[in-house]
Amino acid sequence: MKVPEMNYCMHCGTKLITRFLEGEGDIPYCPSCNEFRFPVFNTAVSMIVMNEAKDHILMIRQYGGNEYILVAGYVNKGEDAEDAAVREVKEEMGLDVTSVSFNHSHYFEPSNTLMLNFTVTVPGDKPHPNREVDSWSWFTCEEAREAVRKNSLAKAFLLGYLDGEYHFAQQLAKPYR
Repeated sequence: MKVPEMNYCMHCGTKLITRFLEGEGDIPYCPSCNEFRFPVFNTAVSMIVMNEAKDHILMIRQYGGNEYILVAGYVNKGEDAEDAAVREVKEEMGLDVTSVSFNHSHYFEPSNTLMLNFTVTVPGDKPHPNREVDSWSWFTCEEAREAVRKNSLAKAFLLGYLDGEYHFAQQLAKPYR
């Protein structure tokens, strides 16, 4: 998979050159800072939100979209991914998280984002969504398979979780959530 190329130093703005680093290969290098500059990318989390009985999955519609997606959001600077998962569920759905479990990760090239997928468990079944969420619904696991946005990273994560086997297309047609 092609990683987006960095052309300028993020610290001083100098045009980067390529320099060989043993064990790493050709790496962008700043001749002004005299330091290697490794690729920079966004980090985000998506969550398979389950009820306590673990027989229903909460999915949302957002920003005028008509298909269901997973709750998701970006990891803030200095924040652990698990904390971001808990925060995003609380912010977007008004639900407390009682457990967090990492599932899988996938780099999504169109947005230069490393997506980290988690399963979270929430008590109760009455979310209080914020203004980012247009609508929400609880689905059985089988219903969720059919309802999740087609050709999306959300679907790849959801099916991977449900089936125990992850398959990611080279280029997903829809946004990552």
